[in-house]
Amino acid sequence: MSLWTSSELAKATGGTASAEFEVTGVAFDSREIQPGDLFIAMRGEATDGHLFIDRAMAAGAAGVICEQPVDHPHVLVADSAAALTALGHAARARTGATVIGVTGSAGKTSTKEALFHALDRMAPGAVHRSVKSYNNHVGVPLSLARMPRDARFGVFEMGMNHAGELAELTRIVRPHIAMITTIAPAHIGNFSNGEEGIADAKAEIFQGLEPGGTAIVPHNNRHYPRLYAAAQTCAHVIRRFGSQPDSETRLIDAIRAPEGGSLVTAEI
Repeated sequence: MSLWTSSELAKATGGTASAEFEVTGVAFDSREIQPGDLFIAMRGEATDGHLFIDRAMAAGAAGVICEQPVDHPHVLVADSAAALTALGHAARARTGATVIGVTGSAGKTSTKEALFHALDRMAPGAVHRSVKSYNNHVGVPLSLARMPRDARFGVFEMGMNHAGELAELTRIVRPHIAMITTIAPAHIGNFSNGEEGIADAKAEIFQGLEPGGTAIVPHNNRHYPRLYAAAQTCAHVIRRFGSQPDSETRLIDAIRAPEGGSLVTAEI
């Protein structure tokens, strides 16, 4: 099953396809191209992806999104970065998957990976997640654009350095479930009101929740009341995790396992 056809790419991005083609993956780094991929040639501060189109095609790319005509199958657009964002929106619009968004000052990638492996045991091969730590304005739409048509679950990591960034990302992801792992003084220099500003910025993830959506908040964190109040304005259901007696998911005990990892006892 193809991931995208050239006509779907053109419709999603508002571009013009030079020929009919199908792709099975998406990348914007020519070094990551696999046979059948779509290469998105984007202009950056350090270099211009258009300089690497021939390299991408030699590596097996099936087509290109670009801002100037080339002698390869391509979709011509006015702005490749905007086209990637539009492709992320289109991927989200067409999926029937349950979508989970994860953010927090620490533990985002670990939580995303744990969710992926847990869900994959229930629905083998039908769970999609962000690769690496692709959690910014480029990585999030790329991760969405890579989501298979028939995925049953999608798990997406979202990060931020400044207020307003997560609000933008979560409205692309539109999660059914939005989770904050913890609040800590990461990037605190970008916030005049300290950790409170970080908590508010992380809570922006709830703004993109789908109707009837669920918010998951860290009950033990000192900013819990602030996060809970933000969740109340957007979420239909709020679930708390921690060691508090009234946490819906309550940690009872955790010890290091002899062969690595942890042995956890929890009440759910």
